[in-house]
Amino acid sequence: MSLSPSPPPPLVRARRPGAPALAPALGDTELAIAADALALGQWARVRTLLAETGEDWDLRGHRLTVLATCPGSAAWAGDWQLAEPDSGDAATLLAVATVRLALRGASGHGTAAKACATAARMLPDDPTPWLGALILARRTGTADESAHAFEQIRARHPDHHHAHHLMTACLADHRPGGTDGPAHPVHDFAARAAARAPADSPLALLPVVAHAERYRVRAAAGLAPPDPADCGHWSTRHARQVLQAAFDWWLEWEGEDHPRGKIDLNFLAHATFHEGRMAEAAALFQRIGPHRTPAPWSYAGRDAEGAFRAARETALRRACAHGDR
Repeated sequence: MSLSPSPPPPLVRARRPGAPALAPALGDTELAIAADALALGQWARVRTLLAETGEDWDLRGHRLTVLATCPGSAAWAGDWQLAEPDSGDAATLLAVATVRLALRGASGHGTAAKACATAARMLPDDPTPWLGALILARRTGTADESAHAFEQIRARHPDHHHAHHLMTACLADHRPGGTDGPAHPVHDFAARAAARAPADSPLALLPVVAHAERYRVRAAAGLAPPDPADCGHWSTRHARQVLQAAFDWWLEWEGEDHPRGKIDLNFLAHATFHEGRMAEAAALFQRIGPHRTPAPWSYAGRDAEGAFRAARETALRRACAHGDR
């Protein structure tokens, strides 16, 4: 396969002043259109989108968590629920939107937890209400509450992508000042998740995510410099092994059809760049195209947009210079 095709042109659509950027949709055009409609109170388009999504749990989770960030999403979901009180989709959107409000301090944590529990009762096979509970617990709950929500999600969808990323972030917080070898809980968790997932699962990249999350924690604790290029975090034997395995997986499988695939690519590009593998990083940046994600570029308090642009420009320039030799 070619490592450096031109990225597709970004979707250009007019937005109202102050409206959210398209970035959270990660190239999901139907989601972006539904999000704009929901911001205007047109929840019927969201109903159609979620009906078409069906039981693709990763796609459903991605779409609902993005929709929950739309202006007024909780209010519009409440209107939808009043019109269709038996709609589990309305209840789930309301639950995830209420979680977002709680994380901003605009709603009580108990209210958000209750909304998630209500949606879970209405849709017992759907992991998305429990995803809302995990997002809430990750920020405001205990380790036991996070673990319980995660296990509920895995019982419904063992390879849930977003849930594994959240638990990786949770576990990375353990023992910030301790050793950072393969035995740390986050690296053990990521390795086991990658090993038990199907061969084509993007969870194969989870060990790279674990390394980035540990850098986030150690930098916040003052144990790593704010510039990840200065700390050698990606140059250890374990990190190099993890990165090589992840990049090899990407070459074989890519995972481009996954709804959160661009998130994985951002983590992989971040790691390859800071490990000094400019040719690989350049190929990944071209695959990412316009879909820069805040994590992990924002870690250690960095400006995500600036860090991404600087890394991309450097990787493309060095890869081009190397190719001209």
